[in-house]
Amino acid sequence: MIPLVTSATVAFWICGPLALAGAVGLVAFRKAVYSALSLAFLMINLAVLYAALEAPFMAAAQVIVYTGAIMMLFLFVLMLVGVDRPDSLVETIKGHRIITGIAVLGAVGLLAFGIGSASVGQAAGLGATNDQYGGNVQTLASLIFGRYVFAFELTSALLITAATGAMVLAQHARLSAAVTQKGKAAERMKQYAEHGTHPGSLPNSGVIALHNSIATPALLPDGSVAPESVSKTLSERGAIVDAVELGGETAQVFTAIESAETDRRDVDQMGDPE
Repeated sequence: MIPLVTSATVAFWICGPLALAGAVGLVAFRKAVYSALSLAFLMINLAVLYAALEAPFMAAAQVIVYTGAIMMLFLFVLMLVGVDRPDSLVETIKGHRIITGIAVLGAVGLLAFGIGSASVGQAAGLGATNDQYGGNVQTLASLIFGRYVFAFELTSALLITAATGAMVLAQHARLSAAVTQKGKAAERMKQYAEHGTHPGSLPNSGVIALHNSIATPALLPDGSVAPESVSKTLSERGAIVDAVELGGETAQVFTAIESAETDRRDVDQMGDPE
């Protein structure tokens, strides 16, 4: 007799390997962004499996709570910490590797016992349980707020304590007074008095120059180049206009202006009736 293949079985053999691939990618990828995306892929496949097993409430909670809210929290943490921030290889907690090894062995043991208990005997299924309480949502409510109410409340307290501790650890105490506008002005004047640093704003690019571009250094009234007018990033990349060539062009313009001014003065002196 050919066994009947149901939609739940098809969904399991499709989404099961995909969920397993997402779990492997979560721990295998070296970049945090790829790991977060693998975790989201894993949760979506779990939601499909819940829906195939006639557990619509769990499927919706998996998508809305875990894939939506918790994954957004992970992304916020990644943005705060930084994607390209290198991980420290120094072991700051004594016995960290030993504790991690014990935890991994415990997780593998729990997984093996879970698979073994599920493989032995006939599965009862969700149909009888849902019929007993009147539906999937009612069944979950009766179990969470009845049989497992203490475990549920302890888990909630643990999560709240962990969130509070994370906020306390992330909050850095201010060691100095906040910098005000008056303090910045006083610091500029101090640097001007001690080192001769100009207290005003830096010159804009392209000022008194033949070009108007952020890659063009500004020229001072005497024709010399103002190095503070261009970005250090552009200077290091060599993407700025050649300051020597630009200074030469400006010097020619200044020379022409000075020659014209000198000729005008000579003409005025020759025409003077003295």
